[in-house]
Amino acid sequence: MESQGLHFYYGAFQALKDINLVIKARQITALIGPSGCGKSTFLRTLNRLNDLIPHTRVQGTVRLEGEDIYQPGMDVVSLRQRVGMVFQRPNPFPKSIFENVAFGPRVLGVHSKVEIEEKVEQSLKAAALWPEVSDLLHKDALGLALGQQQRLCIARVLAVEPEVILMDEPCSALDPLATLKIEELMQELKKNYTIVIVTHNMQQAARASDWTGFFLLGELLEYGVTGDIFTRPKDSRTENYITGRYG
Repeated sequence: MESQGLHFYYGAFQALKDINLVIKARQITALIGPSGCGKSTFLRTLNRLNDLIPHTRVQGTVRLEGEDIYQPGMDVVSLRQRVGMVFQRPNPFPKSIFENVAFGPRVLGVHSKVEIEEKVEQSLKAAALWPEVSDLLHKDALGLALGQQQRLCIARVLAVEPEVILMDEPCSALDPLATLKIEELMQELKKNYTIVIVTHNMQQAARASDWTGFFLLGELLEYGVTGDIFTRPKDSRTENYITGRYG
């Protein structure tokens, strides 16, 4: 994906200013920066979730495989299937584990019982959850531990076969062990998917990502290979944030 000259407004307030960023395929890109700097707003521009917020507007372009996702007539439902979202807090549906994962394929028109069962198993395996829930598929998803719920939400996204997975602070509500499992899962998933993650955890960004972008006051101040951003930042404000001097 790629953004070019991207500006975003909440009413009169400009939240993003001229964001130009190329997201590398089958890599993990971390977006870092202080609270309120535009990271999550930018993440939501990538699958047009901001469209659901009244009085917002976009200028510039965002392209997925070269196609402008803000062009007139764009199929937003199809876009959100291709660019899935995992939110900050796990949000499983109040249904069984099986029905959570089967929901997306059913909406997309898959009705064969065998196909649905295969898709559920494949997605739970891809989300590293199958060994823990294979005997509990018809139990309430809300009964899972938080880390398991988050992996279930990832499985739900995987079930609709996206190209890009967006993650908005997916580990902020999780304990260290559950966080480690999500990070390990991300490394497996990037073999087949492009991942963009918003995180306030500098250690997580350094450990888990290939590329890092630093946002400040609605601007993308610096973007590059994660190792370079964390050891040789070009902008002093990036260094100050990473070292904890502000933010």
